[in-house]
Amino acid sequence: MSDFGLPPKGQQIRGVIQARLTQAMSEQGAKVTIDWRGDMRHLYVISMPLSLLFFNPDTHRIRAQRMLDPERNNAIEDDPWGEEAQSYLRDLLRQRPANPDQIDPDYIALRDELDSAGQREPGIVSPYGVLVDGNTRAAALYDIGEQNIRVGVLPDDTSRQDINNVELSLQLRKDRRRDYSYINRLIAIDEELGRGRSESDVAKDFNIKLATLQRDRWVYGQILDAIDRSATGQGTALRLIDFEQHQEKLRELHRDYASLMATDPDAAKRVLQSRLAMLLLDYPKTSLRLAEHDFHSRYLADRLPDSLKTSPTEGSGQSVPGIPGTSLPRVGEDVEATEALTSLLLRSKAISIGANGESSNEIQAATAIMRTARETFDKAVKLAGQNAELVKRQTAVPERLTDAADYVVQCANEFAEARAKRALDDEAFDDALIVLRDSLRGLARHASRAYGAPSEGVEWLLEAARLQ
Repeated sequence: MSDFGLPPKGQQIRGVIQARLTQAMSEQGAKVTIDWRGDMRHLYVISMPLSLLFFNPDTHRIRAQRMLDPERNNAIEDDPWGEEAQSYLRDLLRQRPANPDQIDPDYIALRDELDSAGQREPGIVSPYGVLVDGNTRAAALYDIGEQNIRVGVLPDDTSRQDINNVELSLQLRKDRRRDYSYINRLIAIDEELGRGRSESDVAKDFNIKLATLQRDRWVYGQILDAIDRSATGQGTALRLIDFEQHQEKLRELHRDYASLMATDPDAAKRVLQSRLAMLLLDYPKTSLRLAEHDFHSRYLADRLPDSLKTSPTEGSGQSVPGIPGTSLPRVGEDVEATEALTSLLLRSKAISIGANGESSNEIQAATAIMRTARETFDKAVKLAGQNAELVKRQTAVPERLTDAADYVVQCANEFAEARAKRALDDEAFDDALIVLRDSLRGLARHASRAYGAPSEGVEWLLEAARLQ
């Protein structure tokens, strides 16, 4: 965490807080309960002017979104308590995490609730006026013209780590708080693990299974790796927020990657790279599923235009003894080709966003690469989809028969039980057998036309259909 120090007039604000705390204690006022250093602490609640409080520049709620505007984020780093920094934090608290150009519907709902019903839950504030919990509520109260906010006050010896711990513990309670966005939750988990805490303890705090934490940790690692690979010589790179809307795609990718990794690591890596490339091109989850281990070599490689081709690695082959000038493909060479294409798209995506002052020519060139890639992938996705549909049709008939066989086995068991209990409806059973006979005859007619020399199974079907 950053150490932003005390806000200006911190001692003066502390004096106001202490005076109001003294009054609340004398009146035995309302309290709010928090987790505090492994125990429960009951804090007195006071009313404070919003003008004396500060948004927390280190809050996890908008950690990833801060990099949307590097210049304004620098203002937070340089003067977190200044008007420019505080204004930026207030704007971020209003925005939709996955689309910062829109106001978050959850924020609008919170604002409307505060306007109609007032503040129900108190926030939490440090002894020097930094909002620990209730940053979004404070922003909404500003918007509806309220002057004050009700807050519990942390003890005098509160540290930055205490503020972090309290914020997380309150956020993870099962109440009506606005949830952290996906990426900000990943950041919070990573920071807790970075403190040396065990995975099981962090998973317990976040109310998730250990396997879920490990999956999210893997996803976060892949996102950070993708950001590193997207970096250009001019310092341009993708941002964490660029992956905000891909939560379900990344989680599904982890499932398929882990399954393949156990049997074929190279196949798992190819799937990872192909699906990451498709994620950058904004394909839906259903399309990403078509990118299996052979997607690049089978549908993409031969269709790549020159602008999407990468130079092969020198010395990529292994020489064949006795045949000069001939070499075998290096193990993993197809993985490198898939990875090289994805790296190109990562860099192009970062430049096309134009978040670091790239020239118009650079942005146009990167945008052209992304457009060409989308057109090329569209063709590959279409072919992969057609093949998947063909495979589905080819396996549908056998799977139907297998399901029917399972039902017949179950029927045999239930028949024996019903006869033993004398509970069988003989007439209904006979009618059902006639339906089964007619169904088999219909299937047999189709099979007799399809097979001139029937195999054992088809021959049995034809013979069974002829039985009276």
